[in-house]
Amino acid sequence: MKIHEYQAKGVLAQHGVPVPRGRVAYTEQEAVSIAKEIGFPVVVKAQIHAGGRGKGGGVKLAKDAAECQAIAKAMLGMTLKTHQTGPEGRIVRRLLVEEGMDLEGAREMYLAILVDRAAGAPVFMASSQGGMDIEEVAARDPKAILREHVDPRVGFQAYQARRLAFGLGLPADVLGKAVTLMQALYRAFEASDCSLVEVNPFLMTKDGKLLALDAKVNFDDNALFRHPQHAELRDLDEESPLEVEASKHELNYIKLEGGSVGCMVNGAGLAMATMDIIKLAGGSPANFLDVGGGANADQIRNAFRILIGDPEVKAVLINIFGGILRCDVLAEGVIAAVRDLHVNVPVVVRMKGNNEDRGKEMLRDSGFDFTTADDMTEAAKRVVAAAGGAK
Repeated sequence: MKIHEYQAKGVLAQHGVPVPRGRVAYTEQEAVSIAKEIGFPVVVKAQIHAGGRGKGGGVKLAKDAAECQAIAKAMLGMTLKTHQTGPEGRIVRRLLVEEGMDLEGAREMYLAILVDRAAGAPVFMASSQGGMDIEEVAARDPKAILREHVDPRVGFQAYQARRLAFGLGLPADVLGKAVTLMQALYRAFEASDCSLVEVNPFLMTKDGKLLALDAKVNFDDNALFRHPQHAELRDLDEESPLEVEASKHELNYIKLEGGSVGCMVNGAGLAMATMDIIKLAGGSPANFLDVGGGANADQIRNAFRILIGDPEVKAVLINIFGGILRCDVLAEGVIAAVRDLHVNVPVVVRMKGNNEDRGKEMLRDSGFDFTTADDMTEAAKRVVAAAGGAK
């Protein structure tokens, strides 16, 4: 689950991470009022779930009330396009107004914590090259990224923070403050069950003040039940409508760009294999949709409705292994969906496992023109052909 920058800074501040003074504004009048309270100059930042806002015109400095109002008026409602939004961009509905910082003589660095799944542990990363895309830094100079893996049993230790601070080349008189800030950052990561905490830039002013000038926080969806307060931070306007709808029915759905084959499977591993085999057959998957092992007929129907809600989908592949989810239950849900939703795209079904014969019989007797396949390769070839052939 992603949240906005101003929300991320609120989470970090709760755990002692220093951040600039600022508040969120939904109107130009609110923006001016907040700016007057903070004192000029202020920075006005568009709040969307994407990076690169500054390059797209979503971060501007206002030196007085008139300039702040003009900037806020221009930003609110604009479609902001960055390298992370795609060509469609995102509509700006809220702004962060915060104190302007004197960057003359300041150092911009980078800090982040994320889960290293290969190591099975969080990793704390740092770089002296902040304020830019860290992917570019890593590609150009991998040694510029410092890493400290964290043993979850003991947490992030002070000696690890000192090692990162020394690696960043921080002066001796701010080392203590840097260690305190890094440990606070890890407390926020751990206590909030985050999958990512990123501070870019991590700023050291010319007088030695340290703070998180920008912040990004993602929560682990699987741990949200432990943090009911996080639900109010979710901004549905920033999420795909189909993904929002899927979450209401406990379905795991991710839309993929440029695909024409809708995929419905049960199990993440099978989903990945299904997408791979569609690519091998010359097609392109339009989504990742995992209905899970225990889906019922109603969830299958809703999953199908979400699939065909994507106008890019030209054909649907249903690839199910009948274990907990029986093949006859799948067939029941698919038949109901095709009947009730007036589906007009080709549907290819490959099912194996529990009650397989009964499920296939139900599809044959349904009166609908389903295409069936006995193996994944055959199913992929048929659905790619139905979607218009190889791309």
